[in-house]
Amino acid sequence: MHQVVDAHNDLLVELAFRSGEPDPFANYWQEPLREGLIKIQVCPISAQWEVLPEGALRQGLEQTLAFYRAVNEHPSELAFVKTKQDLDAAWSSDRVGLILSMEGAEPLGYSPDLADIFWELGFRMFALTWNRRNPFADGNGEPPAGGLSKLGVKLVDRLVGLGAMIDLAHANEQTFADVLERTAGAHVMVSHAACRALCETPRNLTDDQLRALVDAGGILGVMSIPWVIDAENPSVERVADHVEHAVEVMGIDHVALGGDFFHQVALSGAVRKPPDSVRPAGMGMEVGIDDLEGPEHYPNLIEALEKRGYAGDALAALLGTNWLRFFSNALPSAEVEATGPE
Repeated sequence: MHQVVDAHNDLLVELAFRSGEPDPFANYWQEPLREGLIKIQVCPISAQWEVLPEGALRQGLEQTLAFYRAVNEHPSELAFVKTKQDLDAAWSSDRVGLILSMEGAEPLGYSPDLADIFWELGFRMFALTWNRRNPFADGNGEPPAGGLSKLGVKLVDRLVGLGAMIDLAHANEQTFADVLERTAGAHVMVSHAACRALCETPRNLTDDQLRALVDAGGILGVMSIPWVIDAENPSVERVADHVEHAVEVMGIDHVALGGDFFHQVALSGAVRKPPDSVRPAGMGMEVGIDDLEGPEHYPNLIEALEKRGYAGDALAALLGTNWLRFFSNALPSAEVEATGPE
């Protein structure tokens, strides 16, 4: 049976929103992950625009608490992945491994050293930005000329010191270049984006960026949101087109999945479209790709890739083993975890 590693799912936004309900994970997300063959799921926290800037830390911690609640309420179904050993144990068990990440560094305020606290809480992946500018860097909704700030340089250096994975999803082109220039040998990746050669949007990566990511040893997680795939024809086949283009440019070892399925989260009422969204005018947050609206529909994408000739190790690489290798290289060993980062 296929096993899928998905590098981005905003389910914590909904779980925090439903914190007053009994067992929201079981009621809303357990079955979709199972049906989607999810074996490892990255779960980001993100500060919604209504609470910025003063409420970002509080909201981030509320989403972190929702993560802990899900893991604690489902010890036989979920595994908190913080180390290589946790990853190996989850992959070889019947449980779904969950990795904590931060999408946009707004919860850190103006304090790069707060990354240490989130590391201690189990965060292993950090994206500097969402679309907007924050104290650390410019996101891809900003002009391309701005990149890392002085605080951003300090944060990147601290993340490298911790051994964290640095996620360049949502970074604008200058931030993307600034981080790659400063992080040689570090664990840099893009959890969820697609190919600008096929769909012109600042959320997608140019072929030059794709090649630069390969040179940095990184991986692209191809996302499944209509407006980054094809706003006029958002189909499963078009997602497969993006996967194929990324493979042609980057090679099979550097392409994987990062769904960013937002259909269910938006329908829950947990979030409204932010004023600085880079979605097309009139396209709501709840709009999904037909037959690929959530993780439960990953089998449809698998079928589309199989029809294009992907099979065996190549298909397994796209679905999961590329991320598995990257995460295994990036995560600390249990021995390092016990003694703490440098």
